[in-house]
Amino acid sequence: MFTKQSNDGYKQVLDGIHMKTLVHGDKSLMVEFRLQKGASLPLHSHPHEQTGYLVSGRMQLEIGGTPHDLLPGDSWCIPGDLLHGAVIIEDSVAVEVFSPVREDYLP
Repeated sequence: MFTKQSNDGYKQVLDGIHMKTLVHGDKSLMVEFRLQKGASLPLHSHPHEQTGYLVSGRMQLEIGGTPHDLLPGDSWCIPGDLLHGAVIIEDSVAVEVFSPVREDYLP
């Protein structure tokens, strides 16, 4: 699968959090998140491994009870079923890969 850059296709998943699935295959799926300052992602877990990269902005990511202050260029990997959440400190863009494919994120 191949996709070209487009500003179309973003959907709001929570207040101040928009996402777009960029590309997916049989075993992984890549998503771009546009996150607004002051938004938060409540603590949650899912069976998918989640690997991410902060493209721009600033946020605090809590993984398994440990807070991490993230700046552009920082990356993370969250094992499946581990509790995690985030608070957005500045408008941010993050790219994340999920494996296996999150069926709920398929376009």
